[in-house]
Amino acid sequence: MTAAIFGLGLIGGSFALSLRDYGLADRIVGVEPSDENALKALELGLVDEVVDFDTALNADLIVLATPVDVTPVLATKILNRTRSGQVIMDMGSIKEELCEVIEQHPARGRFVATHPMWGTEFSGPTAAQHGAFTGRTTVVCDSEKSDPDALAKVREIYATIGSPVIYMNAAEQDMHTAYISHISHITSFALALTVLEKEREEEHIFDLAGGGFESTVRLAKSSPQTWLPIFTGNKYNVLDVLREHIHQLQILRRMLERDDKEGLLAAMQKANTIKRILP
Repeated sequence: MTAAIFGLGLIGGSFALSLRDYGLADRIVGVEPSDENALKALELGLVDEVVDFDTALNADLIVLATPVDVTPVLATKILNRTRSGQVIMDMGSIKEELCEVIEQHPARGRFVATHPMWGTEFSGPTAAQHGAFTGRTTVVCDSEKSDPDALAKVREIYATIGSPVIYMNAAEQDMHTAYISHISHITSFALALTVLEKEREEEHIFDLAGGGFESTVRLAKSSPQTWLPIFTGNKYNVLDVLREHIHQLQILRRMLERDDKEGLLAAMQKANTIKRILP
């Protein structure tokens, strides 16, 4: 099987490594608009060759690991020229707009919309990791709209690399992802801005920052170019979760203002129950 990966950053590069490590592709080519990233991907052996759009369309498997605002139009262009037996999949964080754009396309069945629930704060080809998706759940969206053979191929790939698959419709996926992923990132960006605004002496940040602060603010190192289209593309779900998050902060603030120790203790004990879900 020949695989073509559009976007050779953290996700696309890691997927290329998975395909290679598990012997799922005989040849892997990449499409990458950044000359620097393209050269680095070749140097690291993520792909065998960097090719142009037309050449990539000859692959048996086409993987879109592009920014989410680029994916819908790119998916349409590829579906316009898909051939029999070809499988196209994406790996983006939001799905509703993408699935709406391609819903009525005559070749819609060749497309499988996926979101592996994995990432780091790093970006670019050098961030690619072996075994990135092992043990991480992948969401497949609107699976009933994909052809059975295309869906089976993608499921086989994720099973081989050790990523269990669950199924949701696109709207559900975007809502749930806002609550368990996007809120973490936007909160981390906000915390970093808070500290940078209030703690002007940078050496104090370096000297005093402990493990708790570092783990909480880690995601603020993530690429703005990646997260801007995610936040805006999933705007209404992100706004909904932000409203609830701000509400919870206001409750804690009022308790602290009133020296409500019992209320604070009860709130923290309730929050501790997350350990049942995330041991």
